[in-house]
Amino acid sequence: MSSHRHLNPQDQPANDPEQEGLRFLFHDLFISYETDLFKLALGFTKSTDMAKDIVHDVFLKLWEIRHQLHEIKSIESFLFTMTRNKIMDYLRKVSSDARMRQQIWQAMQGEPSTTSNKLEEKEFTAVLKEAINQLPPQRKAIYLLRDEGLEYTEIAAKLNISKHTVKNQISAALKSIRQAMNSFKIL
Repeated sequence: MSSHRHLNPQDQPANDPEQEGLRFLFHDLFISYETDLFKLALGFTKSTDMAKDIVHDVFLKLWEIRHQLHEIKSIESFLFTMTRNKIMDYLRKVSSDARMRQQIWQAMQGEPSTTSNKLEEKEFTAVLKEAINQLPPQRKAIYLLRDEGLEYTEIAAKLNISKHTVKNQISAALKSIRQAMNSFKIL
C-alpha cells in the first residue's frame, strides 16, 4: 500500500498525555484492523484504490470521534459496520453510474493486478513476516494465535498463561511490528 495520510497537526497538541494515548490507541487499532478492512472492501469493490479510500475514510471518521471511543462497546464491530456502510454507499453510487459499473465489471473479470501492486504487496508481506519472525518465541506464538482469530482467553488457556500476560505480549508484539513497519508506509 502507499504512504500514510497525515491528520491535521492542530488536532495533536505536542505534550498532551491524553492526546498521546489516543494516538497510540488509534495506531494500534489501525495496525490491528487495516488489513482485514482492506480485504473486505477489496472483495466488494474489486478496486485497490477504492478499497484504500474506504479504509482511509473509516479511520478518518474514527479519528474524528476519538474522544468518544470509550462509548463504543466493540471497536471491531464498529469498524466493520462503518466499512460495510461505506462499501454500500460506494456500490449504490456505482449502480447509478454506467461508466463505473463497466469498470467494476472489467475488474471482476479477473484483470490481473498491476506489477507495481504485486511488488508492493510482496514487499509488505516480506517486511511483516520479518517483523513477526523477530519477535521473542512466546510473543511470536501469542501473536500468531491472535492472528488466527483466537481470543485472549483462548490463547491463555492454550498456552497455560494468564490473560493479562497475553494482553501484555500482544501489546508488545504490536509495538515491535509497528516499529518494523515504519519503513513500509501503509495507506
